[in-house]
Amino acid sequence: MIIEKDGLSSLMPHKGRMLLITGIREYDLDERSLCAECHITDENLFYDPVIGAVPSWVGFEFIAQAISVLSGLRARMKGEEPRIGFIMSVSSMRIEVPSFKAGSIVEIRVKQRDAFDLVYSFAGEIFLEGRKVMEGKLTVMDANDEQIETLRKEE
Repeated sequence: MIIEKDGLSSLMPHKGRMLLITGIREYDLDERSLCAECHITDENLFYDPVIGAVPSWVGFEFIAQAISVLSGLRARMKGEEPRIGFIMSVSSMRIEVPSFKAGSIVEIRVKQRDAFDLVYSFAGEIFLEGRKVMEGKLTVMDANDEQIETLRKEE
C-alpha cells in the first residue's frame, strides 16, 4: 500500500465514516490512473447487517472516491489544495454482484478518459478476488473557487 487510509484525508474532502476507501495501491499521474482498495467491514457507512454486506450500487461511490484521490494527487503535484468535486453523471454501469460481503477487499481502478475545463470523464472498474464485477463511466466536475467559497459560507 503506497497511501494508507490516514494519508487520504489530505487528498480528498471525505472524512470520518464517509471516507470509504482504505488505501491506494498505485497511481500514475502521467497516465491519469489510480488503483485503490476498500476493506468491507460492518463499520462501512453503507453496511447492511440484514445481508451482511454493502450493496453493490455503493460501488459508484468507491469509484468516485478513487477519482477524488487522483484529483487530490494532481492538485498536490501543482502545489494546490485538493478541490471539492461533484458527480455529474454515472453511465454505462454494469454490475455483476448484488453486494460486497463483509471481509472482502474491493479493488477499484479508475482512468481519466476525457477532460474539458473543470469537467472530467473517467472509466471505473471494481474487482473482487481478481474478477471484474463492476464497471462504468463517471463524469465529475471540480468546483471552481466561487463555488467553494459559497459552500464554505453555507457550512
